[in-house]
Amino acid sequence: MMRWIIFIPFAAVVVLFALSNRQPVDLRLWPFDLVWQAPLSVAVLAAAAVAFLIGAGIVWVSGMPQRSRARASIRRAEGLQREVDTARARERAAAADRLAGPTA
Repeated sequence: MMRWIIFIPFAAVVVLFALSNRQPVDLRLWPFDLVWQAPLSVAVLAAAAVAFLIGAGIVWVSGMPQRSRARASIRRAEGLQREVDTARARERAAAADRLAGPTA
């Protein structure tokens, strides 16, 4: 629900921006002699999307060490849990043997 509260106004602003800025602009890439004519809204939104993707990539790459440590911690915890389960099973077996008493 919280996502919709944030998404709907943001989407409305993006749609209004796109509808309000339809005049064509020339986009050039400096070292090359390329010209691309597009609506202003497309140019601005495309630049924002590229910046967002670059930022998301930076955050993803910077989070890799933490995710690796988390996976290693999970593997270690699972190994320790297996050790605890094994020790408890041995304890139960020893207790059952003591209750059964000597067999002769």
